[in-house]
Amino acid sequence: MELSDELIELQRAANQAREQALAGPYSREAWRPWLVTADALQAAVTEHAKATEQDRHKLEVAVKNAARQPADA
Repeated sequence: MELSDELIELQRAANQAREQALAGPYSREAWRPWLVTADALQAAVTEHAKATEQDRHKLEVAVKNAARQPADA
């Protein structure tokens, strides 16, 4: 599976934004950073899958798994 560092970093940013949103009381403002980042990630995954002729779903799963690994691994 061909992954880009940009996709992995976007996924990590989305994960972090989600954790921050979950850390406090619910509000639209608290979730906005996650929503913006998640939307950007989805668009980037779709674009990368088309450009590299990869299965989009498999690419997304691979990106999520790669983002769970330490950054220096």
